[in-house]
Amino acid sequence: MEHKTTLIVRGGGDLASGVIHRLYKCRYQVLVLECRKPSAIRRNVSFGEAVFDGVSNVEGVTGRLIKDVSECQKVWGTDEIPILVDEMGEAVKELRPDALIDAILAKKNLGTNREMAPLTVALGPGFEAGIDVDYVIETQRGHRLGRVIENGTAEPNTGIPGVIAGYGKERVIHSPAAGIIHNRSKIGDIVEKNQILAMVGETPVYASLTGVLRGIIRDGYEVPEGMKIADIDPRKEQKKNCDTISDKARCIAGSVVEVLLENGVLP
Repeated sequence: MEHKTTLIVRGGGDLASGVIHRLYKCRYQVLVLECRKPSAIRRNVSFGEAVFDGVSNVEGVTGRLIKDVSECQKVWGTDEIPILVDEMGEAVKELRPDALIDAILAKKNLGTNREMAPLTVALGPGFEAGIDVDYVIETQRGHRLGRVIENGTAEPNTGIPGVIAGYGKERVIHSPAAGIIHNRSKIGDIVEKNQILAMVGETPVYASLTGVLRGIIRDGYEVPEGMKIADIDPRKEQKKNCDTISDKARCIAGSVVEVLLENGVLP
């Protein structure tokens, strides 16, 4: 039987999903490993939502939740992407992928190492290229976004989002309290500054600026105080793009493909 190049991507959030989507379109065979309770904000473009719903769809590509690695072939056979809850990366030993991409974006290494696959790539800070993984991809907005790093690290996490239309930290909303979130607004809504977007227990979550609600964490999610729970784009005309992969994710995805091709990992 002809060998089919198989990749594992750790993480199914919106940036990871941009990479996963690109790899799928390039005809790679991909398994996605997710955590038990994904906390994606841009849920409409996150394959990891399949953990809750059984299936997810990003720009016409379907992700399907599986319970065991043995189900991968069946899902691949229907031109879908298998998604497995596997926080420790145990499926790596069984599947033995040709390459592994850590796209968790945790700003720290949650266990990925160069022994996991012949080629390893990580997105963002928390990894040193040549030590933890073979390559690191820069994820910070700006001139270096998407740069392939062969030695060293990505820019450290500043905690301040990249500036869009003059707004930086205001774009991201963090939970004002700990508790269960109950959303009053949905992704794609046009919201006004100081509008109540959700309630965390009895504590209101206010819109930090006027714009389009680009993302908000899943209704009913238990959030700790200070957790990122929503994202507002000040450009109201971006409403049409709430269900599409971002420019940032596509840039990073291209760099991942570059690394694969440069190292002879062909579809």
